[in-house]
Amino acid sequence: MAKPLASSNPDREWLSFEDPSEHRTWLFDITFLASAWTCIYGAGCPGVASEPAPEEELGCCTHGAYISDHQDLEHVQAQTKELTPELWQYQDAAGSLGGSLWQDDEGWWRTRVVDGACIFQNRPDHPNGAGCAFHHLALSTGTKPMDRKPEICWQAPVRREDHETVTGHIYTMVREWEKRDWGGEETDIWWWCTSDSQAHVGATPVYEQMEDELIEICGTTVYGWLRTELDRRNTTSIFLPHPAVRRT
Repeated sequence: MAKPLASSNPDREWLSFEDPSEHRTWLFDITFLASAWTCIYGAGCPGVASEPAPEEELGCCTHGAYISDHQDLEHVQAQTKELTPELWQYQDAAGSLGGSLWQDDEGWWRTRVVDGACIFQNRPDHPNGAGCAFHHLALSTGTKPMDRKPEICWQAPVRREDHETVTGHIYTMVREWEKRDWGGEETDIWWWCTSDSQAHVGATPVYEQMEDELIEICGTTVYGWLRTELDRRNTTSIFLPHPAVRRT
């Protein structure tokens, strides 16, 4: 069922699964998913600006978030109504600006940027501490942060891409976000997050750490295939090390 893919890119190993029930082929970047990457927000994360600024505790929230679709928009709007000033530093600012979201010239809904970061990102001087207001909402209610945040925020640094052929077959890639996804060399985002060794210090591989997120992305059945195969390989072979680790 699982198929290793040969690639002209020696930095990546891919694993594919055919899902005939959906006329879909899943392609997983297991070089990333089997890596030791882990989020280090609050533990020295330098942010994504051109100059490292761990003391600002902005994480990857400098540019705000894109809302993926109408369902995501409704979800974010519903979660916003549950936020209080104790959880959200910029609630008053959102009111004075006409709301926490805005629509750009291309029609995308986005979270506003205030004082150099997403309007939902609390700063270190907030009584409740730095971090995403939705994340704080989840912690205060005993729910999962991914059930409160915009879609892109709980998925990152995992990226899902769907590519449909003329015959209707879909190829779905599940891989890490890379600098090229933010605009390549033209972007002002310093996407060190997965491409620098600083965050490759996790005790468990990404596919285990992000089990809930991956299940939401690909479903229980496909995640089960992925987990079974990667668990098996963990005991029988050596994964290709992530490029960030090989460069150190």
